[in-house]
Amino acid sequence: MSDAANDISGLSFEEALKQLETIVRELEQGNVPLEKSIDMYERGDALRKHCDALLKSAEAKVEKIQLGQNGEATGTGALDPQ
Repeated sequence: MSDAANDISGLSFEEALKQLETIVRELEQGNVPLEKSIDMYERGDALRKHCDALLKSAEAKVEKIQLGQNGEATGTGALDPQ
């Protein structure tokens, strides 16, 4: 695994998202040289994939609360995928 990939894999969702937002903002301004913009785009893509993987992991852990007819919680079940 490359140093950049190791660097990204250790980031929390919030840290990765903040870096991704910074990259998007800088690229949108259009003041970045071509070579640097390509590097930034590649890092942004890796950050996006990392965020996506973290979100999917979190979704897999989320449970929905099941309510009985009287409105009281009766237990939990797996979150519906959609």
